[in-house]
Amino acid sequence: MSNSKSYIKLLSKGDIDNMLPLVFQLNKAYEESQMRIYLEEMFNYETYVCFGLFLEEQLIGITSGWTATKLYSGKQLEIDNVIVDSEFQSNGYGKFMEKAIVIWCKERNYNSVELNTYVKNSGSHKFYFNQGYKIIGYHFEKKL
Repeated sequence: MSNSKSYIKLLSKGDIDNMLPLVFQLNKAYEESQMRIYLEEMFNYETYVCFGLFLEEQLIGITSGWTATKLYSGKQLEIDNVIVDSEFQSNGYGKFMEKAIVIWCKERNYNSVELNTYVKNSGSHKFYFNQGYKIIGYHFEKKL
């Protein structure tokens, strides 16, 4: 990452319009109206946080998370939807964002950060291994 002015800040419902172009880089199969509804619903949950990665004043990345307390981990932040604008990938911004979120969690007495990544996304696996994450289980889904 170059000597740029990058920073992380929490986003809110008012940022949805700025978030949507990044969301579509990850979720191309959905309509904008559906993504907007999902984002609005997510922001309604008390345990939900959304981090924005900025380069100067431009939003170039987002990730969201959910606070939970689990028997195996204690207080944790489960992050998902990690997106760095494709124009800025492979420049250290993902690593910068991950480190900033870990610091944010430590300042708030979290015990861990957890995430899911798609089985076929080997690039993300390598990235998270390099950041010190370990595979602890399988994530299953049943569509209703």
